[in-house]
Order: sequence, then C-alpha cells, then structure tokens
Amino acid sequence: MTVQQTFATLGRSTVPLIAAAIIADLHLDPALVGVYVAIGAVAGFLTTMTCGGLIVRYGAMRMTQVGMLALAVGLSLPASGWLPLFALGAFVGGLGQALSTPSSSHLLGRLSPPRLAPLVFSLKQTGVPAGLMVAGVVAPMLATEAGWRTALLVIAGLSALTAVALQPLRARFDVDRVPGTPLSPADIRANVASVLREPALRAMCLAMFSFVGLQSLFTGFFVLYLVRGLGYDLERAGLVFAIAVAVAVPARIGWGWLAARLVRPATLLSLLGIGMALSAVLAAIIHPAWPTWLATLVAILFSATAVSWHGVLLAEVARLSPAGRIGATTGAVLAFGDAGALVLPLLFSGALTLTGSYAPGFLIGGVFTLAVGLWGVWRHANPIQNPPPSHGGG
Repeated sequence: MTVQQTFATLGRSTVPLIAAAIIADLHLDPALVGVYVAIGAVAGFLTTMTCGGLIVRYGAMRMTQVGMLALAVGLSLPASGWLPLFALGAFVGGLGQALSTPSSSHLLGRLSPPRLAPLVFSLKQTGVPAGLMVAGVVAPMLATEAGWRTALLVIAGLSALTAVALQPLRARFDVDRVPGTPLSPADIRANVASVLREPALRAMCLAMFSFVGLQSLFTGFFVLYLVRGLGYDLERAGLVFAIAVAVAVPARIGWGWLAARLVRPATLLSLLGIGMALSAVLAAIIHPAWPTWLATLVAILFSATAVSWHGVLLAEVARLSPAGRIGATTGAVLAFGDAGALVLPLLFSGALTLTGSYAPGFLIGGVFTLAVGLWGVWRHANPIQNPPPSHGGG
C-alpha cells in the first residue's frame, strides 16, 4: 500500500508541480492553479463522503484499483491543452486519488496491532512524501526535456500500471468485503453525524481541514512561488521541493514512533499545527536574495510539519472509529480535509489576484493551523473539555 500511495501522490501532484511550464506555454493566470486544486478537492470530498459503503461492498483493494485508473484518466485529459479538460481532469483525478487513504486505512485498521497503529499508519503514509519527492524531480525534468504534455501522459501510464499490478493481491486482501452491502445517500449523513457527534473525532475533523488545507498550499503553490515569485528555474525549484519532501519520509516515521511510544497523538498533532504556522510565516518572508540552501531549509521545515502528520492523525481516527466502520469514519474525516483543500487554495488564489504576492496566501493557511494547534493545547490543558470517546475500534 505504501508503493500504491507513492504513485497516487505522484499522479495527483504532477500538474501543480509543472504548472509554471503549463502557464508559460498556454499564457494562463497563475491563480488558476488554485482553481485546479479546488476542483480536485470537490471531487475528493464526494469520494470520501461516499466511499465507506463502496469499500465494504467491493473491497478496499478493488476500490484502490478503480482510483488509480481514474487518476490515469484525470492526468491524460489535460494533455490536450484545452482548459475545460484541465477542469474535467482535475475532477476525475480527484475522485480517484481520494480513494487511496480510506481504502488503505480500512486494511491497516483491520490488520495492525492497535498499540503500534500510529507507527504502522505513518510507515504506510511515507508513500505521500515519497510520491511528492519523485514528482518534484521527475515531473519538472520530463516537462523541461520532453514537454509538459509528455510528462502528464507518462505519469498517467504509471498510474494505470499500478492498478494492474495490484490485481494479484485482491484475493488476499478483499476477503472481508460484503457484496450485498446497500449503497444509500443516508450513509453520507450517518457518517458525518457520527464524526461530528464524537468530540474527539470532531477535533480530528478540524485538524484535518486545516492541515490538509495548508499542505495543499505547499504542494500546489510552493514550486510556482519559487519560479514566478523568486526567479528560480523549474528544475531548481523542483529539486528544492524534492529535497524538502524527502525529509517528510523519516519525519512521518519519527512522528509515528513518538505518538506510539512517548506522546499522546492529539498532543503531538496540536504541536505540529503550531509548527506548520511557523513554517508558513517563514515561507511567506523568503526573499529572492536568500541563498538556495536557506530557502531549502524553510521548505524542509514546511515539509516536516505540513506533509508529515498523516499517519498520526489517521491512526487516531482508526482508534476512535466504531468497530467495522474504520473506512467509513476515515472517509468522513477526510472529507473535511477535502473541504480544506477546496477553501484554502481558493483563498490563496484570491489573495494572489488581489495583491500580486504569494506571501498573504501562506499566512492565511498558517492562521488556520495555528488556531487548531492552540485550541488543541488548551483542550489538553483542560481535560474536562476532552472526554474519552464513547466507543472504540480499530
């Protein structure tokens, strides 16, 4: 599942990472990157809100395959260069990529020892920074050497091959599927109500909204910021990004180990939220005169916080989920992340259009994570505000 997550992230991050080349070729407004990310977030929201029943009915592995094929289609469509197909590709790709995490959470929640869940989930989630790292090197290189259209088609092909490669594993991992599971819109309302009813899960929803929102700003705009705001060439900007997200691989494992051994997961997530806010401020004040190594250090801090928290949060969601409902509960919580990935990029694009600067957008994202982090610290200092969950699971 880590390898699959790597290719899913590679596919989803490709367009934003080569956006500078696309914008220059098609003479587009850079603010449209935020619209592209937001369209994908809307699609992801729809997927995560409805995927619980699909996972139970068809199996987590089958839905992962469907997601990778949809991602391949979503990457192929924009290669036409026609703007409406960028929008359609963002939507189809967003539908597919969003299946990855709830499907894998369903599998890991069933198979992982509860005590080690934060570490196991973090190990699996290293596929996200690994995918971003590969994308940061490969996508700009392909776009520079062979053209951005070729880059999209090559990575679309890799996504499709991943779906095919997973087929031999389906018989082993989809043994718990229930083919007769009904699919009903009422499931959506029930899933959302269940996570909002539980205070601890509600806190995870707010964290997911803010953290995914800020992460989407980093993955969607940072390379574009380096190129158009600070004067980097695309390959140098991609290398800075790749170095930064490479750090997220050991960071995710480290945060997972801390959450499993030394620090309460909710406390660690609060501290990470504050760290993300600091990273956003530093990103906003990068100056073109700064040496590349200093900008890279800022990107590393951004990555170690805003791209490294997932395993801890997802393991906590699995722990708090009702028995047999990990996939559905994870999907409902992830829907709030998709909402963050919709709202914050649009706010970023609006600020960019109004001011002509990338700095205000990063600061806006930092405000959200700072609020979540400080609220979490306050909750943990006042235990009466943080009652134990009324159910267990995972």
